[in-house]
Amino acid sequence: MRLIAVALASMALAACASTVPQPQPGPQPAPPITRPPVVTRVPPTAPPPPPVAGFRTPEIMRGPGLDGVVRERAPSLVRQFGQPRLDVAEGDMRKLQFASEACVLDVYLYPLRPGAEPESTWLEARRSSDGAEVDLLACMQALRRAGN
Repeated sequence: MRLIAVALASMALAACASTVPQPQPGPQPAPPITRPPVVTRVPPTAPPPPPVAGFRTPEIMRGPGLDGVVRERAPSLVRQFGQPRLDVAEGDMRKLQFASEACVLDVYLYPLRPGAEPESTWLEARRSSDGAEVDLLACMQALRRAGN
């Protein structure tokens, strides 16, 4: 019996002296899968043509009622408004001036690209008597009646 008591005592002591097992870390997560970035291939485009020395693209007037006048060439404007009172060329610009008793219409023509024939890009209207600004569309109507 003594032997049993000694065995039990040693087991009890061994149980007290043993370390408590530490929790083992779980499985480590797998490293993230890295994929190469998606590259979209854009077909090469032709570079814009180099600017022509001394050429500047003109501003084109826009607005209601200007169709058939803006972006027209001189012969079309002469058919609409009659013979111009002035036809002035300076460099690649051309100015046609149409006049009636009511008003004066200045039409500025510029080439839209190098070497092209000038087209009307801008218009200005004024009263014939004193040069005061007048309605552009009303002036164009008056000149059409006077020119035809």
